[in-house]
Amino acid sequence: MPELPEVEAVVRTLRPIVQGRRIRRVHVFHLIATKPQTPTRVARQAKGSRIRIVDRKGKYLLLILDSGLLTMHFRLDGQLLWFSDFKELMERANHGKSGVHVDVALELDKGVLGFADRRHFGRVHTWKSADDCPGLSALGIDALSRDFTSRRLTGLLSASKRPLKDFLLDQSRVAGIGNIYSCESLWHAHLDPRRSANSLQPLEARRLHKAIVSVLARALECCLHPAPDFRNPEWWFQGLESILRVYSREGKPCRRCGQPVRRVEQGGRSTYYCSRCQK
Repeated sequence: MPELPEVEAVVRTLRPIVQGRRIRRVHVFHLIATKPQTPTRVARQAKGSRIRIVDRKGKYLLLILDSGLLTMHFRLDGQLLWFSDFKELMERANHGKSGVHVDVALELDKGVLGFADRRHFGRVHTWKSADDCPGLSALGIDALSRDFTSRRLTGLLSASKRPLKDFLLDQSRVAGIGNIYSCESLWHAHLDPRRSANSLQPLEARRLHKAIVSVLARALECCLHPAPDFRNPEWWFQGLESILRVYSREGKPCRRCGQPVRRVEQGGRSTYYCSRCQK
């Protein structure tokens, strides 16, 4: 599931490829990819626009156009694909089992950018501005932004009674952190994911902030080496397993103290933690 580091790696890799390019046409092959917007709306608003900036907020990829905004959200399995031209797109896309799955394609003045999600959870939308996008407006502070300071996090924690894990997954508080990196951050900070957010002392809050920044930075470095390969539909982020200390390691020894890692369910999601060294 792409979280902040994965999306940021996609943004940094995509930026030199499409920034400054003009969108000649938008091809919607699977209508569900633009819901609740209509394919006509998405195609009409993006057609003819130039991509001024490629950016990110939280888990959203943003194509800031000279007339509006196009957002992509990858949800569980969404990814980007690159085709040299429209002819290659039509030769390879959506031709049975041997074809490359593509939901939406942006035909540019040079090359074609495809958005694909076989499970159809990902979405591509267009907006007049960022203020018109409810998903973006609801996001809290981005976990990689300069504004995400220890003091800011401490204030957010003190105002919430939710368990720490649930707090970190709440995109309206801190944007970009998902299930994997919330577990990892809490492990590095020696904090029990079931504790209430407002129970943290200032020193613990600072420790959590340091852990979040460190975990995300290390994951981003891993996601960029190697960088995303949009030409290969089978490509996915490699090597992340080597940096994970607790996520998906139920029953295995804690890498810090040797105690078996536990798994509990919080908000319908699996939480992994060490009951001995996370207090």
